Amino acid sequence: MAAVRAAAVAVLLAAVAVAAAALNTDGLALLALKFAVTDDPGSGLDTWRDADPDPCGWAGVTCVDGGGGRVAGVELANLSLAGYLPSELSLLSELETLALPSNRLSGQIPVAISALQKLTTLDLAHNFLSGQIPAGIGRLASLSRLDLSSNQLNGTLPPSIAGLPRLSGVLNLSYNHFVGGIPPEFGGIPVAVSLDLRGNDLAGEIPQVGSLVNQGPTAFDDNPRLCGFPLKIECAGERDEPRIPQSNPGMNPGAAAQVGRPPKRRSSPTVPILAVIVVAAIVAGLVLQWQCRRRCAATTRDEEKESSTKEKSAAVTLAGTEERRGGGEEGELFVAVDDGFGMELEELLRASAYVVGKSRGGIVYRVVPGRGTAVAVRRLSEPDDGDGTESGWRRRRAFEAEAAAIGRARHPNVARLRAYYYAPDEKLLIYDYLGNGSLHSALHGGPTASPTPLPWSVRLSIVQGAARGLAYLHECSPRRYVHGCIKSSKILLDDELRPHVSGFGLARLVAGAHKTAQSRKLGSAACALRSGALSALSYVAPELRAPGGTAAAATQKGDVFAFGVVLLEAVTGRQPTEGEGGLELEAWVRRAFKEERPLSEVVDPTLLGEVHAKKQVLAVFHVALGCTEPDPELRPRMRAVAESLDRVN
Repeated sequence: MAAVRAAAVAVLLAAVAVAAAALNTDGLALLALKFAVTDDPGSGLDTWRDADPDPCGWAGVTCVDGGGGRVAGVELANLSLAGYLPSELSLLSELETLALPSNRLSGQIPVAISALQKLTTLDLAHNFLSGQIPAGIGRLASLSRLDLSSNQLNGTLPPSIAGLPRLSGVLNLSYNHFVGGIPPEFGGIPVAVSLDLRGNDLAGEIPQVGSLVNQGPTAFDDNPRLCGFPLKIECAGERDEPRIPQSNPGMNPGAAAQVGRPPKRRSSPTVPILAVIVVAAIVAGLVLQWQCRRRCAATTRDEEKESSTKEKSAAVTLAGTEERRGGGEEGELFVAVDDGFGMELEELLRASAYVVGKSRGGIVYRVVPGRGTAVAVRRLSEPDDGDGTESGWRRRRAFEAEAAAIGRARHPNVARLRAYYYAPDEKLLIYDYLGNGSLHSALHGGPTASPTPLPWSVRLSIVQGAARGLAYLHECSPRRYVHGCIKSSKILLDDELRPHVSGFGLARLVAGAHKTAQSRKLGSAACALRSGALSALSYVAPELRAPGGTAAAATQKGDVFAFGVVLLEAVTGRQPTEGEGGLELEAWVRRAFKEERPLSEVVDPTLLGEVHAKKQVLAVFHVALGCTEPDPELRPRMRAVAESLDRVN
């Protein structure tokens, strides 16, 4: 049938060849479209006359500036045109826009359409087109918007579409008859693209890769056989194995395997023998550790007595003037998590210390020893209120377990714990000192802030690294760790402005000083209360603020929300409470996007001169708004956030 129609068009074109001798090639190609239309109830193509020298005056046709009669756009929407698409359209080599939505066109999309290498917009929505999507559409290097929704297209989704290099607006394939699974390649579609796969016959698990994880459930609705995140339909036999966006080259691969996933069971006869060996090794290790601690305690007690006879230094030290160590009590513990950490406890306590930060959770010092490099020491401000030897021993073991968990977190973008000290009335965490302050001070000013605003490339690099660090914390252990206190002041910067997520585990360590079970669950809301700042509450997800809700339970989705607020700080340059009209920053930005206000009204004014960064800024805005969705089920995982940000540049 198609061959008959094509032959008929060829005969008609030959018949008008003499009369249309003055009409250029683009005009002849459009006449082929006119003759392929079998019904034009609104007479929308009456102005398409073969006597004209070029088609530039025809209804729905725009031409390239500068003359020549070359067609740049064909837009014929809502005309109820019946017919088909002729292959002669491929002759429009300068065509940039082909928009024929809401008509009655049928048949297949011509394969020759792949010749339109300058095409940026292809909109054939709301027609009766059938057949498969031509694979050649994936070779349209300039295409940024593709809408084939509400047709009768079938077959599988072509993976080549995901590789369109300029795709940035819409990819709408909804309400057709596509079958099979969603190709994993669709995870490579930029986050700024509005993807819509609703109303098809797609099946299987939604690939948990790239931007697919960053999509809301509406992108996949009305596909009864689809399952997996973000839909609330679990796949049969679904397992959620943690994955890390970026591995730490310094981490032992074997250790990473043990931390990242549960060990596999082996049905081998050697298992009992191995179990006996492991138990014996553990017992031997405990004995050695106990003996080492006894020696360390005896040594430090002797040094304490000797130093008490000397004149006390006038410099401020961690030991202070109250001799907080109490002469080496039985419950003391000093552990160097990192084998390369050579500083002794006494040297640490007697070194000069300078306060660099304070909060209700404790004080942070920059400690400068007589030898070696400076370290940062966090003194937790909530001591144990010991009520007996047994409970004190349990609290020490709980502190030791949490500190050990913090020490196992090793990633280039996570602040590294080097050692810790525990006593009933003193708790210290020792980290590498990072001298460039925090992202908060870099954006909003502070003692360590540079007088020059951070350029966009640096901001993007910082949030990308911070996202990788937080994603690592979420997925480095089967315990599914939660940070619980993410904000821009927790993202520290080193001398090269590389980000390091700090504060991991502090919520649980501080809560461990309380007796009640409820206090041990303190999460994001408690973090905001401890900070004493109104701005801290802006980082808390709505479900964690709700009275009577889950305000006492920190969640990974709460971390994602808080990180989204950090992203908004980076692109707007505003504090979390500095939205206009009395709104918080997140609510103000969301309303600005809903009202389609100019980007220049919400972006940091210092970034307006970086024209090349406009698309990247917009992409980060989209990621941030996804992170701060009011419904926690619609928020992506941190792994997806990290991957989305890594694709921005």
